[in-house]
Amino acid sequence: MGHREDLLEGAKRCLLEKGFVRTTARDIVKESGTNLASIGYHYGSKDALLTQAFVELVQEWGEKFDPAEARNAEPGGSLDRFRGVWARMLESMDEFRPIWTASLEIATQGDRVPELRKLMAKAQTEGRSGLVALFTGADESTLDERTVRTLGGFYQALLNGLMVQWLFDPAGAATADDLTEGLRRVLEGVRETE
Repeated sequence: MGHREDLLEGAKRCLLEKGFVRTTARDIVKESGTNLASIGYHYGSKDALLTQAFVELVQEWGEKFDPAEARNAEPGGSLDRFRGVWARMLESMDEFRPIWTASLEIATQGDRVPELRKLMAKAQTEGRSGLVALFTGADESTLDERTVRTLGGFYQALLNGLMVQWLFDPAGAATADDLTEGLRRVLEGVRETE
């Protein structure tokens, strides 16, 4: 591996161990076996490097949820699929807790670090697309912008809300069954008003 890759791997380890706010450039250098100048040369700043490391950690988490595998389990768009995806996500929460904690830290830094906000906005859009594929079984490459924005935004809002609930009170956070029942009630309420 070169310095670029070493820095990225070191930054991932730092994020998982220390979080976004407490990680310093020196921590990353120590963890990666590189030098301070490498951060600026390859990534522009420590914050840009940590953001890239965070995006990759979230992608690694997302790869645990193969849309093709889920496609074989429950029909796309069904309540069974909805419940199944949430159940699999919740099963991974303990393992990926440091990522969710870093996510909250990063969300609070957006106003202070404009480049971070820009990078995370791009990552959010990509995340919405992946969530639509996961819940519906659709191929990401076929999704139009409106679907990604609306349906992906809906799933992302649920995921972010669930993550916050789970970080503060894992025992009291909504379960996959709770979320499914909530969606069922929303749909029933819509049908009653039509």
